[in-house]
Amino acid sequence: MLTKKDFDDACSVVSRVTLETKLIYSDFLSDKTGNKVYLKPENMQFTGAYKVRGAYYKISTLSDEERAKGLITASAGNHAQGVAYAAKLFGCKAVIVMPTTTPLIKVNRTKSYGAEVVLYGDVYDEACEYALNLAKEEGYTFIHPFDDPAVATGQGTIAMEIIKELPLVDYILVPIGGGGLATGVSTLAKLINPKIKVIGVEPEGAACMKESLKQGKVTTLPTVNTIADGTAVKTPGSVIFPYIQKNIDEIVTVADDELIGAFLDMVENHKMVVENSGLLTVAAIQKMDLKNKNVACILSGGNMDVITMSSVVQQGLIFRDRIFTVSVLLPDKPGQLAAVADTIAKVQGNVIKLEHNQFVTTNRTAQVELRITLEAFGTEHKEQIMEALDQGGYKPKIVRTSL
Repeated sequence: MLTKKDFDDACSVVSRVTLETKLIYSDFLSDKTGNKVYLKPENMQFTGAYKVRGAYYKISTLSDEERAKGLITASAGNHAQGVAYAAKLFGCKAVIVMPTTTPLIKVNRTKSYGAEVVLYGDVYDEACEYALNLAKEEGYTFIHPFDDPAVATGQGTIAMEIIKELPLVDYILVPIGGGGLATGVSTLAKLINPKIKVIGVEPEGAACMKESLKQGKVTTLPTVNTIADGTAVKTPGSVIFPYIQKNIDEIVTVADDELIGAFLDMVENHKMVVENSGLLTVAAIQKMDLKNKNVACILSGGNMDVITMSSVVQQGLIFRDRIFTVSVLLPDKPGQLAAVADTIAKVQGNVIKLEHNQFVTTNRTAQVELRITLEAFGTEHKEQIMEALDQGGYKPKIVRTSL
C-alpha cells in the first residue's frame, strides 16, 4: 500500500520539473454555489497538464537499464507530453502511441519534445493495446498512464500542495479517466486527513469508474462518447482500483453540454483556457448540493486546439441563448428587410447573419423566407426579441443555428 513517505519522496522528485500552480480563489464559482471554491490550475504546467508529475516520478524510479531500452506509452495526449518531456530530461528514447482522434496540438507538442509519435485506434484503449504489443516486440519499457502505483504517487503530489495552501479544505474534486490522478490525490488526502472528502468526476459518456464501483470490479464499457478526450477511457486501472474503492467518497458524472458551459465560465470569468477533461470539476461543483464548504477543483489540463475551442465557444453561446437563428416570412417587396431590422434594433438585438430565400413558396411575391442569426444577452433578451418580432406580425420560428 502507498504510504505518506512514498508521497513525500515523490514531492521531492516532482518539484524539480513542475511549475508552481497556486490555488486561485474563484469569486464566480463561490458566489454561484455558496461555497469557497478554489481552482488548482494544472493547465498552467509546462506541458499544459498535471501528467508530467507521474511520468517524471515513474521514470525516476527506473533503473539505467530500463531507461536505456527506450520508453513507450499510450495516451490521448497529456500523459504523452509528460513522458516525452521527462524522457528528454533523462536522455531516453520515447515512443508514444496516440489515438487517431487526438487533437493536433497534443500530437505536435509531443513531437516537439523529441518523441516518436504513432497514431493508432479511435480511443485510448486501442492505442494502449497496440503500445503493449510494440513494447513486447521492441523491448521498450512501458510507462502506463494511470494503472501504476508509482505514476499515481507522482500525480498525488497535487493533493500535498492543495492541503499545504488550504489546510481546512473540505472537498477536493478530481477528474477521472483511468483513475491514476484520483488514486494519488484521494490516497494522500486520506492519509493526511481522513475527513477530507474526495469526489471523482467523470463524463457521462465515459463513466467507466462509476460503473466499475457499481459492479464491485473493474468493468469495461462497450463504447465511450464524450468531448472530454483526455478521460475517454473504456476500462479503468485494475492495479489502482482498490485505492479508488477505499478512498473516493463519491463519483459525479457530467454531460458534454455542461462542459461546454464550464468552458465559457472559465474563459469569461478567469481568462483561462481549460480543456474539456480539465473542466469536469468546474461543471460538477455547479450541480452538487454543497454549501459553506472549502472546495478545491483540480483543473487537470489546458491542451485544447483552436478548432475545438472555436466549436465549444459557438456551441456554448447557442446553448445559453446568446446566439440563435429565427425564421420569418414576409412579402417580397421593398422596405420589408429594413422594417424587420428596425424591429430588432429597437430591442437591442444584434444581427450576425441574414439568409434571404425567395423560393420558399411558388408565389414569391406573396411570401419569402428570411433567416436571421442574432446575438442576444441571454434567454430573457432572446424572448424579448421574439416577442417584438411576433408583435410586428412576422410570426418568428426558431430554427437550427448554423454559424
